[in-house]
Amino acid sequence: MTKLSDTQAIILGAAAQRDDRNVLPLPGSLRGGAAQKVIGALMKRGLIAETVTDQLAKADPALNRIWRNDEDGCAILLHVTDAGLAAIGIEPEQPDTKPAPKTRKPRTGTKQARMIEMLRDDVGATIDEIVEATGWQAHTVRGAMSGALKKKLGMTITSEKVEGRGRVYRIASD
Repeated sequence: MTKLSDTQAIILGAAAQRDDRNVLPLPGSLRGGAAQKVIGALMKRGLIAETVTDQLAKADPALNRIWRNDEDGCAILLHVTDAGLAAIGIEPEQPDTKPAPKTRKPRTGTKQARMIEMLRDDVGATIDEIVEATGWQAHTVRGAMSGALKKKLGMTITSEKVEGRGRVYRIASD
C-alpha cells in the first residue's frame, strides 16, 4: 500500500466519494502554495490526473471545482486515478486504462490557424515565413508546432532541407 500523508489521504478519500471523482474542492484549510505542493506530489505519483473539458468556465480562487484553465480557456479538472483509489484501499471498478487523447479542433481565423494553413500547403513553410505571417517570434513558432500542433492537436510535422529555402516544415497528410 502506498504511503500517504494525512492530507493526501483525506483528499483522495473525499474524491473517491464523489460520483465524478473530482479532487476539488480541497479541504478548507488547504490553500495557495500548500495546495499546489500537495496536488503536485499526488500528480507526480500518478494518484490524481488532470482532465481537460470543453467548458470555458474560469478557475476560481477558492479552487471550488475547476483546477485551472488551459491556453484556450477550457477548464481543467483534477480527478483521482485508479492508482489513487488503490492507494487508499478502494478497488477500481474497471481496469486502469488510459483514456484516448482528445483531438481538439483548431479555431479558425487565428494565427495558429494561419500557421496550420501554411504547413498544409504543398510547398510547406519555413520558420521565417511563419514568423512573417503571424508576427510571432521564431521560438514561439517552434513551441506552437511542438506543443499545440503535435501534442494537443495530434498532428505530425515533417521537415526537410530545401535548396534555397532552408528547413521547410509540413503537416503530414493522414
